[in-house]
Amino acid sequence: MSYRDKEAFLAEFGAVYEQSPWVADGVFADKEPGGVTRDAEDSPTLSADILAARFESVFMNAPAERQLKVLRAHPELGCARAESGLLTADSRQEQSAAGLDQCSVSEFNMFREMNDKYNDKYGFPFIIAVKGRNRREILEVFAERLNNTEETEFQTALRQVCQIARFRIGGILGD
Repeated sequence: MSYRDKEAFLAEFGAVYEQSPWVADGVFADKEPGGVTRDAEDSPTLSADILAARFESVFMNAPAERQLKVLRAHPELGCARAESGLLTADSRQEQSAAGLDQCSVSEFNMFREMNDKYNDKYGFPFIIAVKGRNRREILEVFAERLNNTEETEFQTALRQVCQIARFRIGGILGD
């Protein structure tokens, strides 16, 4: 797949990084091999892996302040947020697939308590690629990651954002 038109590319991939179309804009502008070409003869197909790597490169090479804004754009995990209408369509679908819209009262309270602790400690929401995980697994990882240092958790959250984007790109491209 090749995109000659920036608007079409941004319409397709602008939401891959939560509320951060600047990442897709950077990928479109990239003229490195594996970037998005504007000439179908140069790149008749665009694989999800290649495209995800380009997105990751733009994101991971951005200033830390800009990365932090992306982290803070992610919603908290758990039932209350999902029901409040504050989630993007992608986040709502991802959290629902992991069963986060079906929390028991006990699970809801655990998510709320851990979200509060995590935000207080790190200054951004807990981020994990929930695809293929269930509520119990997510809560276990959540509890483990609350023991990380600030730098370790920042780097872990960045990698999780990239994994979420990889899943979203694969979904868009049908990979």
